[in-house]
Amino acid sequence: MGNLYYGDNLEILRNEIASDSVDLIYLDPPFNSNANYNVLFKAPDGHESHAQMEAFEDTWHWNDNAEQAFDEVIQSGNSDAAEMLRAMRSFLGTNDMMAYLTMMAVRLLELRRVLKPTGSLYLHCDPTASHYLKILLDAIFGPDRFINEIIWKRYGAHNDSKTYGRVHDVLLFYSRSSNFTFNKQFEPYSEEYIAERFRFLDPDGRRWAEQNLSSPNPRPNLTYSFTAKNGITYEPPANGWKYTFDRMEELDALGKLHYPARAGGRLRLKNYLDEMLGVPVQDVWADLTSIGGTSPERLGYPTQKPVSLLERILNASSNEGDVVLDPFCGCGTTIHAAQKLNREWIGIDITHLAISLIQKRLRDAFPDVKIEIHGTPKDLGGAQALALQDKYQFQWWAVSLVDAIPYGGKKKGPDGGIDGFIYFKTDKTTTEKAIVSVKGGDNVGVGMVRDLIAVVDREKAKMGVLIALVPPTGPMIKEAASAGIYKTESQGNFPKIQIVTIEQLFAGQKPNLPWVDTTVFKKAKREMKGTQGTLL
Repeated sequence: MGNLYYGDNLEILRNEIASDSVDLIYLDPPFNSNANYNVLFKAPDGHESHAQMEAFEDTWHWNDNAEQAFDEVIQSGNSDAAEMLRAMRSFLGTNDMMAYLTMMAVRLLELRRVLKPTGSLYLHCDPTASHYLKILLDAIFGPDRFINEIIWKRYGAHNDSKTYGRVHDVLLFYSRSSNFTFNKQFEPYSEEYIAERFRFLDPDGRRWAEQNLSSPNPRPNLTYSFTAKNGITYEPPANGWKYTFDRMEELDALGKLHYPARAGGRLRLKNYLDEMLGVPVQDVWADLTSIGGTSPERLGYPTQKPVSLLERILNASSNEGDVVLDPFCGCGTTIHAAQKLNREWIGIDITHLAISLIQKRLRDAFPDVKIEIHGTPKDLGGAQALALQDKYQFQWWAVSLVDAIPYGGKKKGPDGGIDGFIYFKTDKTTTEKAIVSVKGGDNVGVGMVRDLIAVVDREKAKMGVLIALVPPTGPMIKEAASAGIYKTESQGNFPKIQIVTIEQLFAGQKPNLPWVDTTVFKKAKREMKGTQGTLL
């Protein structure tokens, strides 16, 4: 069972996640780059601009929330973290970077709390803030708990003006204690290395490399004479043999000793290529590139990381059945990798849009996945509370209930009467669209239906769907019926304007539409779950 939480990860960590309960944390927090990241949905003709939704704004400013977070760190009881953050504020002042670091500090304290003693944390960032974050992590976890700074080369080359190309991100790897989970990972040997190093072949074609059997240091207890199965006795090297007599006999019986072709030559060990694990992964990862624009893995999320990156992290620092947490789970790559590798998982995000995208991604890739959703409305009361709390989050959530793609941004302003689109097929080659309008207030009236009819005509759509929090009035139902019928040749007739309530959607009732065109959502490839790999 996986768990997805909607809401502020700080509150969810404090109220929902127990201390010492998580084996591995990966986080890729949004940084104050003054950019709005967008989730892009494509219309059937490939056009994207009409269906662009801001997933989140990653600009962090110094405000009352940042001041409160600063005070919480100062009073946290972690004197090292408090003193470090105070020193940073003295140096940086109260600017956007300081706001970002303060908001991260209060969350990192909670993340350390929920980690098991054997657990680890990977913080993904770029070089703009990595040095500040490392100082924070040293203060919160302790400088002795720093394990690695990993450089991920995510791009081949950048033509940055007047600078060296910026092609890498940084992963800061910390552990909760000295007893942390770590499974060494390996990369395949290059063809050039194989050709140079494994240049010998057995008669059956097995490729091997020779290795010295001499001990690197003097070992008087291993200076025995050894008679191999070829009947020849070999005298020990000057420092003695590398292995005990019993081990030498075992290697000889397995055919792993290479006898010298000339008199006076030395025995050699045969290292077979097919028995080697590969090159141990180092702290520079240049073999896992970012997701290209044509990659089948790409779902349209600009900050999306490749599943292979998360698989390496999860394989190295967790085992099957362990609990993996991503408190900024975005489009769900960590969750995808955890499900694929048979880990338990917890994902947190502050937008309903992200939660609905992750649900769809997982159900496409793992049809039998079981997900528990926390924080999204489960009944009419919950929907009413969300509508009062944040009308834009309510709109995103309501649009996802009818399998529509969202439209517009979350900033205040007119949306032109459109909250989403539903694309549907009328035959094998023709795709049409329905306009979705969401009304989250208690005051509904016939004017809302008339507005939707006007928007449908203006956008040259074929149908309109009004999602209402409360039941429609009699005049609303009559006005919707007056819009007439949308007729199709192969699928019958449909009311042109339809009204569906949140309560009806909870009960499983959907708008009455022709076959919905699901190609507008970029679909995750179906995965086959398997056992943990070692050669990545």
